[in-house]
Amino acid sequence: MDVASDAVPIAELLDERRHLLDVAHRMSGGLRDAESVIDETYRRWYALSGAERARIVSPRAWLSATAGDVCRGLPAAPGPGVPEAGYDHELTAVARLRLLAQRFAPSPSAEHDAVVRAVGDACAAGDAASLSSALSPDAMAVFDGGGKVRTTLRSVHGGEQVTRSLLTLLGPHPRTTLTAQSVNSRTGLVVRCDHTVAAVISLDVTDRRVAQVWAVLNPEKLRRWNQRAHAAGVLTPES
Repeated sequence: MDVASDAVPIAELLDERRHLLDVAHRMSGGLRDAESVIDETYRRWYALSGAERARIVSPRAWLSATAGDVCRGLPAAPGPGVPEAGYDHELTAVARLRLLAQRFAPSPSAEHDAVVRAVGDACAAGDAASLSSALSPDAMAVFDGGGKVRTTLRSVHGGEQVTRSLLTLLGPHPRTTLTAQSVNSRTGLVVRCDHTVAAVISLDVTDRRVAQVWAVLNPEKLRRWNQRAHAAGVLTPES
């Protein structure tokens, strides 16, 4: 299966989660209960095989119906079993440990910053050629949704596949902005949608090209980013 084809625009991911929270909130009556409903809804989504997910014409409609089933206490539909690759946050941990052992010395700060900004500019412009030239041919990307947003479970390998995934996720959109700023003590990309931090991206640069991309989309892991910005009066609450 083409893993890059599982990518979803970040504005769509945010809209989908907000919609599901609205559905669950109306049916369950409380925000905490609604969050639990959404967790179970996405757990059932990831319990489907890749082939089963591919056959679903409208994932948002499927997720909405499933959220309703969870609120009513209905069991999952027959068929789903153990997720084919585990939750993506588990994948992130395993992939990072594996790649840290293989990692080359990091690039100098000025070189790193220039490459990261080039990636951000290319994504914002939807420029596939420029983005591809900034990535290593064997680049890898991991998208950590924590099982709480709809994103690929498996890491994406190869410059072409990573280019397609990033452009789908971060490509030009009137509600989305990309900013280069400090992430884990090095320059990374912070993605905002409707002024909400929707993704924080770290990039490992080697030989003037991006070797690895680590994109955090898990709303729980982004909560502190949004709380800090909200306290400073920079953005509105996520929901």
